[in-house]
Amino acid sequence: MLVVQPAAPRTPSQGRIGLAIAGGGPTGGMYELGALRALDRAIEGLDLTRLEVYVGVSSGAFLAAGLANRLSTEEMCRIFLTGDAEVQFRPEMFLKPAFGEYLRRAANAPRLLLRWAREAVADPARASLGELLTRLGGVVPNGLFDNDEVELFLRRLFTSGGRSNDFRELAAALYVVAVDLDSGKAVRFGGPHWEDVPISRAVQASAALPGLYPPVCIRGHHFVDGALRRTMHASVALDRGIDLLLGVNPFVPFNASRGGKRPAGLDRLEQGGLPVVLSQTFRTLLQSRVQVGLEKYARQYPHTDQLVMEPDEDDGEMFFTSVFSYDHRLRVCEYAFRATLKDLRERREALAPLFARHGLRLRDEVLEAPGLSILDGVGPRRHRTETTARLARSLDELEARLREEGRPRGGRRPRPRKAARALDG
Repeated sequence: MLVVQPAAPRTPSQGRIGLAIAGGGPTGGMYELGALRALDRAIEGLDLTRLEVYVGVSSGAFLAAGLANRLSTEEMCRIFLTGDAEVQFRPEMFLKPAFGEYLRRAANAPRLLLRWAREAVADPARASLGELLTRLGGVVPNGLFDNDEVELFLRRLFTSGGRSNDFRELAAALYVVAVDLDSGKAVRFGGPHWEDVPISRAVQASAALPGLYPPVCIRGHHFVDGALRRTMHASVALDRGIDLLLGVNPFVPFNASRGGKRPAGLDRLEQGGLPVVLSQTFRTLLQSRVQVGLEKYARQYPHTDQLVMEPDEDDGEMFFTSVFSYDHRLRVCEYAFRATLKDLRERREALAPLFARHGLRLRDEVLEAPGLSILDGVGPRRHRTETTARLARSLDELEARLREEGRPRGGRRPRPRKAARALDG
C-alpha cells in the first residue's frame, strides 16, 4: 500500500530526497529491504545510496546505516539473503541468550532477600508478600537476548570495504534514533553532541526493544528502541529541507473484516491468543502514529512530496509471520518486493508526474516484467582488497561530485556510478 501526499503548492524541486525507515523487528527489516529493492529496480534516476539524508529507527536503522555507507540494495541482498558477502550474517546472533545479564541479576537476589528479611524483623507490620515481589523485580533480567554480537557484526561491516563506522565521515547525513530510558526523550545519533558515537553502537541502541534486549549504555545513559517515541521520526529528514520523502513502515494492523489470508481455523483474531492480540494492539498504535504524523507533516512541510510504503491491511503475510522468523526472510523480502512493484504499477499514472518533478521516471519494463524476483540482478560478489575498495569509493565520490556540479537545478538525479567498475576483480 502506498500513502501519497503531494506537495502543494508545487515549487521547483532541487532533487533533494530523504529516506525514513521505521522499525519492525527482523521480519520488518526484511519487508523494508524488499520494498527498497523494488524502488531501486523500478525508478530510473534514483540512487538510494546517494540521498540527502537518512533516518533509521530500530531494524530500519540497519538499512539506513547501510545505504548511507554506500551499501546498495543489491549488496544487502547478498548479505542478508544469499550469504555471498565479505562479512557473514548469522541470524542466530539475534537470539543469543543474555547469560551475563541473567547472572548479574541473579547475584542480587540474596542481598535483596536479606534486606527485606531485616526490615520484616524490625517492622513486621510493614512486611508483605507484595513488598517482597516488588523488591525481587530487580532480579528480573532487562532483556532475554544479548545484542553485543549484532554490534560486532555491524562494526566489522562498517570498517571494511572502504566504509566507515563514523557518522562524521559519511557523505550524507545519517540519523539513528533511540530513546533515553531515564528521560524518555528521543536522541538523534549522528546529530549535535552525539555524532562521535560509533554507528554500530547507535544502531544497537536503537534496536534494543525492551524485554527482548537490555538497554545499551552510552556515556552513562541507557538507550532503548527509538520506536517508543515515534514510528518513523520522518520529521528529522523533513527538517533538512528535502523535496521528496520516501518512507517505509512495515507494521500495519490486520483488517480481519476484509477476509484477508490467515492461518487455518483462525476466524477471529482473539482465537490466536495473547500473542496475536498484543501484535494487533502494537501495530495499531504504530500505524495510528504514522497517520497522525503524515497529516501533521502535510501542514508543516507543504513543499515536500511524501511517499510511504506499507503492507496491505488485508494481507496476513506480514501479520502472521513471526517478528523473529529468520527462516522466512527470503519469502518476506519477495512478498514486499512484488507488492511494492504492484503498487507502483497500479498507481503509475498518478505517480509519474510526482516522480518527474524530481527528475525520476518509472521503468515500465520493470513494472511489467512477469515473475520478477528480488534476486534477479543480484550478481556474485565482486572481490576487492581493502585498498582497491577504498580507491573505488574515492573514485565514486569524485565522479558523483563532478556529476552533481554539472547537473542543472531541478534536473535528473545522478545516474548510478560506473567509475570504479574497472577495479572489480
